[in-house]
Amino acid sequence: MKVLVIGRGGREHAIIWALKKSAKINQIYCAPGNAGTAQLAENVEIEELEFARLVAFAKDKGIDLVVVGPDDPLAAGIVDEFEAASIPVYGPRKNAAEIEGSKIFMKDLLRKYNIPTAKYETFTDYATASAYLKQQSLPIVIKADGLAAGKGVSVCFTREEADKALEETMVDKSFGAAGDKVVIEEFLEGQEMSILAFVDGETVRAMSPAQDHKQVFDNDKGPNTGGMGTYSPLPHIAQSIIDDSIENIIKPTARAMVSEGRPFRGVLFAGLMITKDGPKTIEFNARFGDPETQVVLPRLETDLLDIFLASIDGTLKDIDIKWSNEAAVCVVLASGGYPGSYPKGFPIEGLDKVSTPGALVFHAGTALKDGRVVTNGGRVLGIVGRGAGIAEARANAYEAAAGITFEGKQNRTDIAAKALV
Repeated sequence: MKVLVIGRGGREHAIIWALKKSAKINQIYCAPGNAGTAQLAENVEIEELEFARLVAFAKDKGIDLVVVGPDDPLAAGIVDEFEAASIPVYGPRKNAAEIEGSKIFMKDLLRKYNIPTAKYETFTDYATASAYLKQQSLPIVIKADGLAAGKGVSVCFTREEADKALEETMVDKSFGAAGDKVVIEEFLEGQEMSILAFVDGETVRAMSPAQDHKQVFDNDKGPNTGGMGTYSPLPHIAQSIIDDSIENIIKPTARAMVSEGRPFRGVLFAGLMITKDGPKTIEFNARFGDPETQVVLPRLETDLLDIFLASIDGTLKDIDIKWSNEAAVCVVLASGGYPGSYPKGFPIEGLDKVSTPGALVFHAGTALKDGRVVTNGGRVLGIVGRGAGIAEARANAYEAAAGITFEGKQNRTDIAAKALV
């Protein structure tokens, strides 16, 4: 088979790495890809939102399956375009991808179907939102309605922070049109947990859970990022809580989408908070998480291609999905200044010298320049360590990460520490 993976990040590198293990695939293309995907696939210089060019390329090359990685093309309807051209594609249609594309749609869906989430109100007018905000207790959470590359969420602990976040989102348009509408919701306290699930309509096959680290600095300090590291499994979280999340949040949400005439097919990603009242929904994403994918897929023992094809054929319920007992920890190496502005183009040293057993290097923001791998994004690399348990996997990840350098390199030093307490 010939497969086209769309995207350019660490998630897409990890998806291609997993697909390469399938004996049924003889050619993988990645559009547009990065320096890491170029080692496993043939990169194609077509942007993620150039739908007509992507469809034409898939037709020209006789692509048997398209896998869509990022949120933006899904929200814009890329799956509908490939389906219209009769090209098999893995991912949700536009009307189902709205569960990520609009936080207001997602929150209203959960409220309608009584699925646990934080209390909230939505606003399209700054003055009304500001008046409401002044009446609320702190801390409080302010979210841009649309897609904002994982950065459209502000957790505010003071009045000044809350007022500033609302003004930046709705008036200054820090997140562009994504901030035309906002959700203001109660702050949920507890541990975060990510559960990704392969979904085909009402069939839900949950993956092994992971925990992301959103803030840029150690001890969950600083602004939100797209994720500074993650790990799987979660030995410190009871299986009963994981089961509760699947049965009372993810499965009812899949059923709700069917009831709304928006059946979801693809990866449904639940971002959850384990509160004193049980798990509650923070967000849903309509695709593989980044960097969760980098620790979940290395633990998958079943052929990923078989899962994709079963979802498309409507036979996901019949497939046996197995997971390794091995642990995986991913440490993100980011550019200096991220998640704010940052320079690009610095050479990356040490990539060819990683010798830690089981270590994986997934490229996120990299490019090839004059035959050298250089930085080309905020999150540059995801370094994955594997081991019999979290402690071993974590040690391996940090050992491998220490040998890779570039100007301005920053990373958290406490990834997965919560699992060791």
